[in-house]
This record gives sequence, C-alpha cells and structure tokens, in this order.
Amino acid sequence: MRVWILAAAAGGAALALGSCATMSAEQCMAGDWSSQGYADGAAGLTMSRLNDHAEACAKHGVTPDASAYGAGREQGLRQYCTPDRGFQAGRTGSSYGGVCPSRLEADFIPAYRDGQLVHQAEQALADARGRVESLGDRLEELDDKITAKQAEARADGLSDQQRETIRNRIQELRRERADTERDWRRAQEAIDDAERDVRDVRWRFRSQYGDW
Repeated sequence: MRVWILAAAAGGAALALGSCATMSAEQCMAGDWSSQGYADGAAGLTMSRLNDHAEACAKHGVTPDASAYGAGREQGLRQYCTPDRGFQAGRTGSSYGGVCPSRLEADFIPAYRDGQLVHQAEQALADARGRVESLGDRLEELDDKITAKQAEARADGLSDQQRETIRNRIQELRRERADTERDWRRAQEAIDDAERDVRDVRWRFRSQYGDW
C-alpha cells in the first residue's frame, strides 16, 4: 500500500506542478523561507518542493535558505501529520507523499486509509449517478430518432423498399432503446446500492472523525 501511495503522489505532483512557478517574484524577494517551509509542510508537500522554489527564485537572483525552510517545514508537518488531516486527505482523494515522521505516520496512515474508503464510496456514487444521466440522455436521443424515422416513413412518394428499410431501422432503434432502458434501470439500482454504501461508511467513521 505504501508503494502505491508514493507512486500516486509522484504522478499527482508532476501533473500539479507542470511548468508553473511555485513562488512569485515578491515572495522570492521577501525571503521568508521559514514561513514558506511551514506552509509546504502543513500542506504535506515533500522536501523536493524546495527545488521547485529554487528554480522559480533563480529567475530573480534569489537562493533559498534551506536551513530555515527545513526548520519551518518540520513545524508544518506536525500540523499535517495528524489522524484528522490524514482522514481528510484520503477522503478528498489527495495523495500522500510519505512525508510524515515514523512516530506520527503510525497514526496518520490508518486514518488516511479510512478516508480513502469514504472517497471510494463517494466516487462510486458519483459514477453511478453519471451513468444514469448518460443513459437517460441516450434514451432521449433514441426517442427523437424513432420519432423522426416514423415521420419519414409517412412521407409521400416512397417505394415499398424504402419504407421497409425505414421500418427495419425503427425496429433496430426500438431494440437499442429497450436495451438502454434495461441498463438505465440497473444503473438506478446501482445508485441505491452506492447511496447505502456511502451512508454506511459515513456512519462507520462518524464517531472517530466527526461530521464532514
């Protein structure tokens, strides 16, 4: 599990940072590296964040104070590496970069995994609702197509072959609609199951982490 968490963190960090500067010119010139370290630690960022700051500030001729940054970051980590913050990080789908000292990680990781269970249940519910909406849109689209084909079949001047082709297409659309409606009903049932799972997991952790 720890390996997976770290891998997810690395991938997430790469996407989040991209080519954006992590500090403005004003922040670099202010040189409050202790406060910057504290903020990064409290956000659960890895020490490699200092390299990103160094790259951003090099454009302005500023070199980070690694000692002040590190001391501030240690203070910030004490705010981050708590069970409540671990639970919130997992619940919101945030990655964990393995930043907590072992003495704090022992309580942080179980809470983080609890939060992940909530996140997974909530995500499953969101996915189920999205599927119902998508299938509902498809049903409306098929109804419109069937109506249009029925009107086409009533047009004057069509040959018997043309009318037969249109009727066959209407039957195809109706079969697809029937299949789609069955899928839509199953998706509705999946919503019911997912809502129950969300209620269960919230109830399970409410006494430990409170309402959220």
